Amino acid sequence: MTETTETATAPRPQYPFSSRGDCLAPELDDLRGECPVVPALSNAGEDVWLVTGHAEARAVLTDSRVFDRAAVGLPDAPVQDTPIYAPEVMNTMGFLRRAGLADEVRRALGPEHPDLPEEWVRAVVRRELAAMLAGPQPGDLQHHLATRVSGEVMCRLLGIPLADLPRVAEFADGDVTMLVPAEQTARNWAGMQSHMAGLIAQVRDGTAASARIPADGLMQRLVARNDPDRGLTTGQLANIVGGLFVLGYEDMTSFLGVGAHNLLRRPWALEELRADPATADRHIEELLRFSVVLGNALARIVTTDTEIAGRRLRAGDMVLISTDAANHDPEVFPDPHRYDPRRSPNPHIRFGHGPHYCAGAHLARWVARIAFTELSHHRDLRLAVPPEQLEWRPNHMAITLAALPVRW
Repeated sequence: MTETTETATAPRPQYPFSSRGDCLAPELDDLRGECPVVPALSNAGEDVWLVTGHAEARAVLTDSRVFDRAAVGLPDAPVQDTPIYAPEVMNTMGFLRRAGLADEVRRALGPEHPDLPEEWVRAVVRRELAAMLAGPQPGDLQHHLATRVSGEVMCRLLGIPLADLPRVAEFADGDVTMLVPAEQTARNWAGMQSHMAGLIAQVRDGTAASARIPADGLMQRLVARNDPDRGLTTGQLANIVGGLFVLGYEDMTSFLGVGAHNLLRRPWALEELRADPATADRHIEELLRFSVVLGNALARIVTTDTEIAGRRLRAGDMVLISTDAANHDPEVFPDPHRYDPRRSPNPHIRFGHGPHYCAGAHLARWVARIAFTELSHHRDLRLAVPPEQLEWRPNHMAITLAALPVRW
């Protein structure tokens, strides 16, 4: 990679800088102050460009012709963390579009969410909160509100047996753990693919009921509508179903936990939610902007020589976009480290931007609105330890609390 400034010979900072979700790593603010696009090292030690500015992040995410997402999975591409398992995992919607299945996935994740009745989701949240409150103190809100709710939601949405949740959650946790040997990552993903392929085979051959696989769900509809001769192979479909579970489960678990932590540290916010549920949408948007949840970055590969923020990028370079840093850019968000649900406008890019805008954005907002509104009704809940004593899972692609101990 080539650049035109003296920083070419300076030591490159290695990103990411922190596994904590209670505040933005100060290095990100410092680097943005120098330049919103800086040379850095990936977790794997590769030369990359790190984007921390909001305008620059939007520009990269918008131009998929110059900044290619799918190319991240090519064998000769720079490595961010560990090698990517399969092209269809990095380019899920592209593979689904070619197979004529993308609209089915968008419908399942969008406002219709046919597999997730609101009363069912609310009942799961209430049951988990009640189970925690019936147990010993301190209770673990991360387990009950974040991990368990996210797991059940994704199992029902995809049509995965709830009894399989511990196993597929274990696979998912392994898949998003950084800095592990490539062989271990490959074995873990092979386990996830094999598990999903087994479910798909049972749905296809009519033995799903005897295996206690739900009769409906997104996986079942994809199997029914996929043409194995002209559409996705079983392996590709298994990878896509596994990838959808990993992304939905891990991202939702991260955001529900970090968001609950941020609300508990601001009792006035929970009181406002309790007194006026109509404020939920603006609290959700500010939590999405304010919460630090991206453990690594959104990666893109430069396809043709270009320039951004005065930096010359060459074809083949890897670009890492820190959406957390972009969402704390003072050029766009005045006083960015202050939680302000009345912030307007609030053009955060938590779900990306442009052609690869996250298909699960509506689902994440909707589940969070239910979860945090229900949480607000328990006015006696409080953190059981000082915030600085909370433990965060190290080297996780989605920043996640090890536990969120609370008392009441």
